Amino acid sequence: MHKIGELMRQLSGASQQFAEQLGGFGLLLIAFVDSSFLTLPEVADALVVIFTIKEPDRWLYWAAMTTVGSTAGCAVLYGLARAGGHAMVRRGIHERHLDKVLAWFRSHGALVLIVPALLPPPMPFKVFVLLAGVADIRPWPFIIAIFTARGFRYGVEAWLARRYGHAVIEFITHDATRLIWPVVGIVTVLGLAWWWYQRSMKD
Repeated sequence: MHKIGELMRQLSGASQQFAEQLGGFGLLLIAFVDSSFLTLPEVADALVVIFTIKEPDRWLYWAAMTTVGSTAGCAVLYGLARAGGHAMVRRGIHERHLDKVLAWFRSHGALVLIVPALLPPPMPFKVFVLLAGVADIRPWPFIIAIFTARGFRYGVEAWLARRYGHAVIEFITHDATRLIWPVVGIVTVLGLAWWWYQRSMKD
């Protein structure tokens, strides 16, 4: 485990150097890779903050580039899952449980993705992306949900970095996970309120 952790730290450092050489396009590429083929925990979040601290007036640009890259990476993973991810997902989830999860996805659509897309690691977001593909969630609702949630997440991080500077890096790397359950609770309450409103409009 120590070797794996050291390897991840080295990979994260190399990713930061790569992104700093390419600017916004580097941010886009790192976010794309992190959301598709590799997992680089908190790297994209940290880079948004670092870039914003260096050039605060471009905070919206840094957030937008990271959002586009992350959305594109998720779209690739989603496309692979739609094409042939069913067998892969079944290896990790018992068939009875998988059928229930897929039915839940098909019932609620892309809204299921918003909460996990907002949350920082250790939330295993790739699992949700794969399940969305296997469940045949429609492409455009999928893209809109990911873009909206990731845009909000990176936008807030960039805005906080513009306002509070280096303190935000400390928060992301050490304290962000404490927000997982409060955010889940708030979004769940909002989701239930929206569901109740939609149901009352139909009655």
